[in-house]
Amino acid sequence: MHCIFRIVAAASIALIPSLPVAVHAGPHSHRPGEDAALALLERTLKHDGVYTHRISLDCVSYGTEETTDAYFQFVLREIHNAKCGGAPEVSPVVDRYRVYRRSGKIERWKPIDDSWHRYNPAKIK
Repeated sequence: MHCIFRIVAAASIALIPSLPVAVHAGPHSHRPGEDAALALLERTLKHDGVYTHRISLDCVSYGTEETTDAYFQFVLREIHNAKCGGAPEVSPVVDRYRVYRRSGKIERWKPIDDSWHRYNPAKIK
């Protein structure tokens, strides 16, 4: 019995240094950063083939327009150069997206009614 108490006590003492890390991790540890949010958006657009018949994703650049506690807002712009074509002095907007930190949910901006809507690849193609 005394031996079991020593093992439990030793294990408890060994865990004490990790407590501040566990407390610090908290609910914010699952919130993706900007790079992770952009990677999620890129993977999603490639997987769904949203722009396959419209523009090569090699000819699109991504920029961060807004960052809040809730989401990252990205703008997709056409790259105009020798490879992609177009006038190099302009970079028209292709689309705007928001990636929500907690849920990973993606929304797309619809300029027609100036509102955000749940990402639906079927409505973009």
